[in-house]
Amino acid sequence: MYKIISKRRLNPTVTMMDIEAPLVAKKAQAGQFIILRVDDDGERMPLTVAGCDRAAGTVKIIFQIVGGTTIRLNAKNEGECISDFVGPLGCPTKTDGIKKVCIVGGGVGCAIALPVAQRFKELGATVHSIIGFRNKDLLILEEEFAACSDSLTVMTDDGSYGRQGVVTAPLKEQIERGENFDEIITIGPLIMMKFVVATAKPYGVPVTVSMNPIMIDGTGMCGGCRLTVDGKTKFACVDGPDFNGYEVDFDEAMSRSSMYAQFEQREREESCKLFSREAK
Repeated sequence: MYKIISKRRLNPTVTMMDIEAPLVAKKAQAGQFIILRVDDDGERMPLTVAGCDRAAGTVKIIFQIVGGTTIRLNAKNEGECISDFVGPLGCPTKTDGIKKVCIVGGGVGCAIALPVAQRFKELGATVHSIIGFRNKDLLILEEEFAACSDSLTVMTDDGSYGRQGVVTAPLKEQIERGENFDEIITIGPLIMMKFVVATAKPYGVPVTVSMNPIMIDGTGMCGGCRLTVDGKTKFACVDGPDFNGYEVDFDEAMSRSSMYAQFEQREREESCKLFSREAK
């Protein structure tokens, strides 16, 4: 069993927890993920390592409350335990030779982008961060990004905070004014990452994307997280989650990601009914 050491709500739909898992904390690196189960009957759910404290033996996770399992996880409180917490899984984000990087995060994907930005800052790289949200109420981790970024741009779709617009606008502006990035790393919704790649392509800036398709076992056995990369089948859990953005078939990935939408909605509704009955 893995104890929840701390729990904090980042916005109405996003929660952050620190989980006591010393063996995972000892090995985890930026870009890797874990798979957890809330209870013995629960499904396996992958979440990116959002940070770790090796001395305390804790691993930070950040999740959006969107389905049955995240509803169950969010119902847990400090001092309670979850059944399984396996990792670290996947490949760490590559940092060798990168002296100037632009981190582009969207929505809850910023939880994945933050430890990457922090790692580059630790290594002495110049870090430009661009983070985007639908509105001010959904903003997360602004202070944390500001602390590890040489420049930070916050975008909202409706202009309720920061600049109004999409993340590709300031990215293009920075490239055109002469910011010579060694790498752009983008993490967020598939459609956002697709357009970040399209924005960078005319300028020839390398782009790494972090893919988060459906996963079950996290070891490449189930095939659920398969992607087409450079015309070849890859598995996000063992070959990724980071890939060359120019080689990813985003249209296929978006089509596959929508396959389970109805099942997820049904599970969410059932979980809401369950907790409603328990509350009574």
